[in-house]
Amino acid sequence: MTRCGIGYDIHRLGQNRKLILGGVEIPYLLGLEGHSDADVLSHAIADALLGAVCAGDIGQHFPDTDESIRGISSIEILKRVTQMLADKKARVVNIDATVIAEAPKIAPHIPAMRKEIAKAIGISDTQVSIKATTNERLGPIGRGEGISAMAIATVEQS
Repeated sequence: MTRCGIGYDIHRLGQNRKLILGGVEIPYLLGLEGHSDADVLSHAIADALLGAVCAGDIGQHFPDTDESIRGISSIEILKRVTQMLADKKARVVNIDATVIAEAPKIAPHIPAMRKEIAKAIGISDTQVSIKATTNERLGPIGRGEGISAMAIATVEQS
């Protein structure tokens, strides 16, 4: 059976944080705030994967009230979600994701992000599509207050 799931995440930009997207540290004066490393791209993908197998969302599995996972790498979250899919006899077919940010430029980092995400999930980077766009200076993202991402995942489940 082929199944699809969608995911979305948004985090505020703040001082004294690293900017991690798709498991890649991107040089920038601000980073994303959150309980984990706040990697919106990995979070959106994790939610899409969980949604594809009707397994809830990352907030259920990795709640921000759990101090034992404070600062967890979102690549580690993707690895754990992938194991949840395996437990449900599902495998990832492909992922398509978009990062929405006014700055910094995301495109130069996309090849590295594709490789990191693919490695975490155990698939080829040819199965991971990542795109980037701006919000045309509209709203909080357009004012540079945050970054968001959306993703769709296709899985096969036996």
